[in-house]
Amino acid sequence: MNEKWKRKIAQKALLALLYEVSASPKPGLVDRFNQGAHKDMDFFTFMDSSAALSNYFNDCVEEGVKFVGQHPKELFQSLRLLGIEAEKAMFEATGNVNTHKGLIFSLGIICAAASCCMSELNVEYLNTTIICEQVVRMTEGLSLRELTSLNKNEGLTNGERLYKKYGLKGIRGEVENGFPTVQKYSLPVFKKLKSEKTLQINDILVQTLLHLMAVNEDTNIVARHNLETLEYVQQYTKKVLDAGGALTERGLEMVYDMDKEFIRKNISPGGSADLLAVTVMFDFLSSK
Repeated sequence: MNEKWKRKIAQKALLALLYEVSASPKPGLVDRFNQGAHKDMDFFTFMDSSAALSNYFNDCVEEGVKFVGQHPKELFQSLRLLGIEAEKAMFEATGNVNTHKGLIFSLGIICAAASCCMSELNVEYLNTTIICEQVVRMTEGLSLRELTSLNKNEGLTNGERLYKKYGLKGIRGEVENGFPTVQKYSLPVFKKLKSEKTLQINDILVQTLLHLMAVNEDTNIVARHNLETLEYVQQYTKKVLDAGGALTERGLEMVYDMDKEFIRKNISPGGSADLLAVTVMFDFLSSK
């Protein structure tokens, strides 16, 4: 695999982070307009974090190339140490604020899976299905290992706590199943809107986010609140989409109202925001 291809994958991962945070307005989330339902971070915190992760994505790409022909699970294991170092770099850049922990996990895996598959197939662009199949092979049994067999009751992470309480697998479940929410819902919407060639990328991103919020089992929302709040967010978002979402004047007014409401109620659909970045990354990797 040539150096240009490797650089391209890592650059696209960084760009996916920047596209996600730049999309505005995003209800309850940090964007160019406000901090959303977050007191400890803003748009520039995300810039700092994104810059700190650029080397990490390069390292994940290199790992993918290195493990061509080996068992995908071994590639996944090799990413763990890189992920730990990336989290340290993020916290150092942000003053101990968690901006991108979920995307360190998911985009790191995608970078490695993509570079491994591109090297094996000697291609510059990849169908998303091929990457996702590799991700599934890499992370097989992840939830079983890390959640289902969980014996501890104290010192639980949010993901562990939500699995014990509600059976939600969060990003682990999404990853080990090959990002089904992205493949089924957000990526087709994103590609369709892009193909129309009449819309601004910002509006496409916001509209895609709304489609994710309407269906995603967002553990960020549940961690802050409960399942009832998640249901409220999904139903509210469906009403906004029925009005046209970010693509109509009335729908956009509703998005702004939703943002104010989510800020007031301390609701942050951060899981859906992460899947928006994943959607963008898959589009980058599959588009010529």
